[in-house]
Amino acid sequence: MIDDNLGGLPFADIAAQPGDVRRLSDSERDKLIITAANVDGHWVILSRYVEDIWQLHGLPSNVPASGRQINFSIVPSAFRATMKAVIYRYMRRGLSGSDRPKGRSIITLFHDALPFLRHLEALKIEYLRAVTPIIAATYVAACKAHKVARSDKPLSPETLRSRYGTVEALYALSHFTDDRMQQHPWIETSAMAMAGSNGDILRGKTPLIPDEVFCTLFEEAHSQVERGKQLLDLRDDLSAITAKFKGYSVEGLIWQKNRHLALSGWDGGLSIFNKSLTALRTACYVVLASTSGCRNHELTNLHSGAHHRTEDDDGTIYHWMRSVSEKTDEGVHDWMIPEAAVRALRVMERWAMPYQAMIADEIIQRRRIDPQDPQIAEAQKHRNSLFLGMDTTQGNQVRTLSIASWDAALKSFAKNCALSWKLASHQFRRKFANYAAHSRFGDLRYLKEHYAHWSMDMTLGYAMDESWGQHLDLELYSEIQDELEDIKLGVVDGWMGDESLAGGYGGAIKGWKREPENLLIFKDRASMLKSISGSTFIRSNGHAWCTADNDGCVGNTLERTRCTGCEHSVIGSIHAPMYQRLYDELKELLHCKDIGEGGRQRVERDLKRCRDVLVRLGMPPEDLSA
Repeated sequence: MIDDNLGGLPFADIAAQPGDVRRLSDSERDKLIITAANVDGHWVILSRYVEDIWQLHGLPSNVPASGRQINFSIVPSAFRATMKAVIYRYMRRGLSGSDRPKGRSIITLFHDALPFLRHLEALKIEYLRAVTPIIAATYVAACKAHKVARSDKPLSPETLRSRYGTVEALYALSHFTDDRMQQHPWIETSAMAMAGSNGDILRGKTPLIPDEVFCTLFEEAHSQVERGKQLLDLRDDLSAITAKFKGYSVEGLIWQKNRHLALSGWDGGLSIFNKSLTALRTACYVVLASTSGCRNHELTNLHSGAHHRTEDDDGTIYHWMRSVSEKTDEGVHDWMIPEAAVRALRVMERWAMPYQAMIADEIIQRRRIDPQDPQIAEAQKHRNSLFLGMDTTQGNQVRTLSIASWDAALKSFAKNCALSWKLASHQFRRKFANYAAHSRFGDLRYLKEHYAHWSMDMTLGYAMDESWGQHLDLELYSEIQDELEDIKLGVVDGWMGDESLAGGYGGAIKGWKREPENLLIFKDRASMLKSISGSTFIRSNGHAWCTADNDGCVGNTLERTRCTGCEHSVIGSIHAPMYQRLYDELKELLHCKDIGEGGRQRVERDLKRCRDVLVRLGMPPEDLSA
């Protein structure tokens, strides 16, 4: 970094720099400020145009320092000057019709441009203006033929779309440089079309954590959080021992700590204890990610004091967690969390205190050496963070954990739970959306009360005060809706298969399917499923699928066997075990002598209802003799 500072120069003057570098002299261009940091009221330059490494702003706290910069020295030398001009223009103005990009978008454009520029270098092309549609076509062919080194698989449709889209961006941005690409790389098509898929398929689906895997993970994480206070009490004891025996050798200090741990009932010694502290941090993450629906960077942006509670007119308490999201310009968001997550937050606030103190000490030391050290501003961003870690390669510097560190920690946590599932941080958001969708569907799963509350169609506004709850994660509601639609599609797909169905609406479906003209009105099976699932109100009540547009029927609660003949119910093989158990219990109840005549008649009625359902679902009548 150039040893220079802006003194009292207002940031507005930096913002007034030109949108591109054309018509600037070399000296004017090289002095352009790329990024600057405000250190205790003073603007300090981080990067100028002339430098090969540009530091970037606008990246989440879970991105390490090495991921917050672009290095032009890795660009083929023939295109280095042009790429600087391209990236500068992109940073200042973005693409036509789009907002100015944030740091991640800038880094993505830069790195996705490198394969194209290296392809041109291999063809001995040294200028973008020499690129023609034919040359662009050779790049398309090369990308499709490329195999990923680790897996020997071709590039994914999403990667292809990103690479081709970057070439389109280079075409547009090069018009603001002295090396303008003369022709659009592919005039009659687009990056998405050439990637060989549509937008929905390109987005893909995050793998859904299986229920049995998720329950094992959550139960272990929850158990560790519940033991968190005991673990942190021991940590405080060990810190006191460090202070008390400050003059001891390292070996002597370790002996004292191991002795205290043994006397306190801890089995495993200091090394295992330290690993347990690290695992406690991961356990808190698992609980929070599972019950909030937050992305990784939204959790790593959590600071001390993130919890708040509100109360509605009925006295119901709602717990909220506040963080900053990089996905929207609003930034601040509130997520509803259950009490289990509140406890995880409390544990993490205490867990992070020694690390927060280390950052505070770092800031003090840096101010003593250089009051305008830009690392002061960087350290202040992490000062109150919760999910912190120590980087031994950077002199034990404490910073927010990176996404790569989290994925490694989560895989280790899963392995310690004897699970083979390849756990990753982004999978928790989809699992949350899936469970919330099941809650809305009526098929309540884990933490059912919380998920039921969370998915109440934005009706929670009354439970919020003026300062909290005004920035809900609306995109998460959309993802919940997507999951709900997938669930309904799966249910309708089952109805339209060969499976036997009971219930009034189930019988109607089977009759409707037998009329060929009903199926011919749809162009294909997919459109039929989408039409039926979209136009039919469907929810699960545990013993049937109910298609009534209200939940006032006693068949959903008090008199469940009423669903067997209801015109709104569909009963499938998934419900058969419940009716079998009920049938067996009713048979035993029928022999009770103290239920009275009215009771006996009701048991006989319900026995017949259950028997009819089981027969319609394919059970031989002779197996159901009373």
